[in-house]
Amino acid sequence: MTGTDICSEVRMILIDSIEVLNTRERNDKVFDEIVVNIKRVGLKKPITVTPRPDGAGGERYLLVCGEGRMRAFKALGESSIPALVVNVSDEDAFIMSLAENIARRQCRPLELLGGIEQLRDKGYKTKDIAAKTGLTVTYVQGILTLLDHGEQRLIVAVERGEVPLNAAIAIVGAGDDDKAIQAALQEAYEAGTLRGKNLLEARRVIEKRKMLGKSIAHATPRKREPVTSTSLVRTYQKEVERQKLMVRKAEFTQHRLLFVVSALKQLLADDHFATLLRAEGLDSLPKQLADRVWPGGHPA
Repeated sequence: MTGTDICSEVRMILIDSIEVLNTRERNDKVFDEIVVNIKRVGLKKPITVTPRPDGAGGERYLLVCGEGRMRAFKALGESSIPALVVNVSDEDAFIMSLAENIARRQCRPLELLGGIEQLRDKGYKTKDIAAKTGLTVTYVQGILTLLDHGEQRLIVAVERGEVPLNAAIAIVGAGDDDKAIQAALQEAYEAGTLRGKNLLEARRVIEKRKMLGKSIAHATPRKREPVTSTSLVRTYQKEVERQKLMVRKAEFTQHRLLFVVSALKQLLADDHFATLLRAEGLDSLPKQLADRVWPGGHPA
């Protein structure tokens, strides 16, 4: 950034003379907390503005950062607010505002995406974006990689902490090949970067990505086919096949359960084995299984 001249004094600026340069949506609860905090202890940090002539001899300012504080002041009935005045170009003011929003990391995931995208589109390199936003070079490069592939859904999952960045990049590298995606998940699991809840979240995101597309904002629902006698028959046949599959799975599960019950009966009939289980405190079974193994109740 060039030519930045910060005034040594904080001025009182009319709120109505300030134009918001890079506005963003806000969480109502967070905004209410800002209002209450300012009402109780006052403004801890002035907002930042840059002056612009309004053509009528008056003063006009562009807001660089502090939109939440300014709106809170206005909500409290104040007409003026303390502001630090900097003399910068429109371009630099926009970049300062954008970097401020990203660096605080209180924006929503898609806002973070939009901010990094805007910085990249304005010609900033990965290192420059990282330096201006306080993010790591690796993180910015990863986000840009996902961005180049239109992977909004994965980016949101990464920013929310649901999917590690390296796992998301591996998924992108696998393309639309289901086997390659599963291999990428397996590799991430073995590397210890995708375990437990994160693994479940990754599978959920991948399923949504497959069904609804990579983009969130521009996802288009599938067109519904017109209802005809042929489509009804086809739907009925699919439902019949689904029901048959469920029956086969139920029968398979029942056979496995019978095998487990039979095996447990034989094992528990062995006094030495039963004594060993009691000694280790492992002689109890889930009620549904115990009722099958000991129909007349647990033997004394």
